[in-house]
Amino acid sequence: MKFVDFIEVKALRADLQATGKQEVIEELVHALCEAGAVKEANQASIIEAVMVREELGSTGIGRGVAVPHTKHPSVDRLIGTVGISRKGLDFNSLDGEQVNIFFLLVSPQDRPGDHLRALENISRQLRNDTFCRFLRQVNTAEDIRQLLDEADNDKLNHL
Repeated sequence: MKFVDFIEVKALRADLQATGKQEVIEELVHALCEAGAVKEANQASIIEAVMVREELGSTGIGRGVAVPHTKHPSVDRLIGTVGISRKGLDFNSLDGEQVNIFFLLVSPQDRPGDHLRALENISRQLRNDTFCRFLRQVNTAEDIRQLLDEADNDKLNHL
C-alpha cells in the first residue's frame, strides 16, 4: 500500500498549531473534515475514538513520530493525513521525546487488512532517516505531498 492510496492531500498540514495531544488530534481530524474526507457530524466521535485508542497506549512511537489511528463506522475506506509541528509537543511518546511528525489514520471497522498495510508502510518509511529529516524541514502541504510521492516511488533510498 502506498501513501497515495489513503492520504488526503487536501488535509496535509505543514504547520500544526496544537500544543497538546488532544489538540493535535482535533486539528488533524478537522483537516480531514475540511478536505471532505469525513463528515462534520462525525468529527467529534472520530476524535473521541482516537483518544480512546490513545488511552490503550500512546501511538507516539519514538524518534519524534506519532501515528494516532482508529477504526470508525463513518468511513468506508482508509483515510489519513500528515501534520508537522514545528515546535514539537508532548504526546506521551514511548521514548519520552517531543513529537513533531504525525500520521493520522481512520479506517473502516471491517477492513483491518488495509489498516495494517498502511501502518506497515508508514513504519517502513519512518525507518528511513532521510524521509524523517525531510518531513521535519517541509514548509508547505505541497512539500509533504511531494515527499510522500517520492517515498511511494522509492526515490528517497538513494539520497
